[in-house]
Formats: sequence, structure tokens, C-alpha cells
Amino acid sequence: MKSTLIIYSSTDGQTKNISSRIYEIVNRAVPSKLMSLEDATKEDLKKFDRIIIGASIRYGKHKKELFDFLDLHHDELIKKDSAFFSVNVVARKPEKNTPETNPYMQKFLLKTSWVPKNLAVFAGKIDYPKYNFVDKHMIRLIMWITKGPTDINNTYEFTDWHKVDDFAKKVIT
Repeated sequence: MKSTLIIYSSTDGQTKNISSRIYEIVNRAVPSKLMSLEDATKEDLKKFDRIIIGASIRYGKHKKELFDFLDLHHDELIKKDSAFFSVNVVARKPEKNTPETNPYMQKFLLKTSWVPKNLAVFAGKIDYPKYNFVDKHMIRLIMWITKGPTDINNTYEFTDWHKVDDFAKKVIT
């Protein structure tokens, strides 16, 4: 029976929420473990048969720590059954919600030599009330430019949870 490690790199918590949902589904089928990228740097990846990594985007980039982790564990990751998903608000648009059409997934794939077996892109969440002053207004400006929601008193969740569930089922088959 395959064991699975699910790692998340989350800025505001939506990638962690998505990873938790994937964990719930995968763990029903195979023994699994869920942890943050920070904690995973201390984990022995050899103990796992499958590794799933999810990472959020902020201001157009995945965190540097994600790429540091991938570089550090590259040799082990390429031996594994693996998957990667990116969480970003651009994926709220139908024409940018697949690995082939999402600009952040495409940038990710160009920046790393790791080639996961499965890829996915999920739309994230905008939680204006939770953001600090600078993030609130920067994200609002980006949303105004991209014709997204700009009311800073509201929270907007774009995640398609059925798509998340389908991805989780796919990676364990």
C-alpha cells in the first residue's frame, strides 16, 4: 500500500484548506501525512511512495522556499509518484484554469526540472478583511485591472471543490 505525503505552501490559508481536503480523500485510500513546506524540509521523503505539493501565488510568484525545497529534494522527488497544484486567483477565469493555460503553472514548469506526474490549477480566495493595509489595496488594484471583485469589505472564494475532489481521486488511481 502506497503512503502519501501532502505538502502545502500557503500564504493566506486557502492552499492549506485545499491540501486538507485532498488529504481527507487520499487518506481514506492510503496512509497519508499532511504538512507545511517548512515542516517538510525536516521530513525524510524516502518514507513515502507518493508526494503531492500545493503552492499559492502572491503577486505573481510562488514562494522562493518552494523552489529551494524542490532543488534540495530533486533527486528523491523524481523517483516518486508525484503531483503538483498551484492555487491562484487568475484561475477563476475559465480560460486560465488548467495547467496548460494558467500562466503561473507555465512559469513554474519552466523554473524547475521536476516533472510531476499529475498537475492541477485551482482558483483561490480573496479575503480582503483579513489582509493588511498594503496587501488589501494592492490586491484590490490587481482585481480592478483584471476585472475581479474590488469590494474590500467582502471575501470571495473561487475554489471549485469538485475539481479539488476529482484531482485527489485521480492522484491515487
